[in-house]
Amino acid sequence: MLNIALPKGRLGDQVYALFSRIGCDCGALYGDDRRLVLESPENGVRYLLVKPSDVAIYVEYGAADIGVVGKDILLDSNPDVYELLDLGIGRCRICVAGPEDYVEDRERVLRVATKFQTVANNYYSSRNREIQIIRLNGSIELAPILGLTDVIVDIVESGRTLRENHLKVLETIVPVSARLIANRASYLFKNELITGITAKLQEVLPQ
Repeated sequence: MLNIALPKGRLGDQVYALFSRIGCDCGALYGDDRRLVLESPENGVRYLLVKPSDVAIYVEYGAADIGVVGKDILLDSNPDVYELLDLGIGRCRICVAGPEDYVEDRERVLRVATKFQTVANNYYSSRNREIQIIRLNGSIELAPILGLTDVIVDIVESGRTLRENHLKVLETIVPVSARLIANRASYLFKNELITGITAKLQEVLPQ
């Protein structure tokens, strides 16, 4: 069987719908089923439902042959996998955001709250800007509001949360979306199966 790691949550619902369109039965992935491993013998696939940030780990180490993961995670963790296809869903962007009245003081170290440490370091390094990163995983918008940091580097979709907290996008670092990835060994030994699914997905991708 082909083991496919799929993200749980909001992105997962979009991914399940996409796989359903190519004939992979994903009906059991909706609803209240608490199982984390679901098999579809008629399609020759086994779905592994995992936390979005863990998909690349399952694929890199061979627990899954292919998976769907956000480009933001690939950029930040740089896993040793093949990136096969931009699925065009889960579109958003990684941005620098700060208070509405923010004015940068380039005479001192910039304090940045983020969970995307690699992305932030690479971005500011390219601008020759010295930063201090404070890693946060939730309610990151609080950091500049309370004076913990100057700015944040985070995922932005509609920007509503920023506006409600009197923050604004200062710079867009990179647009991101969901990507289909493959384990390197699996791509060699299960190439026909993987390239077949990749081709089918490409045919139904949103334009």
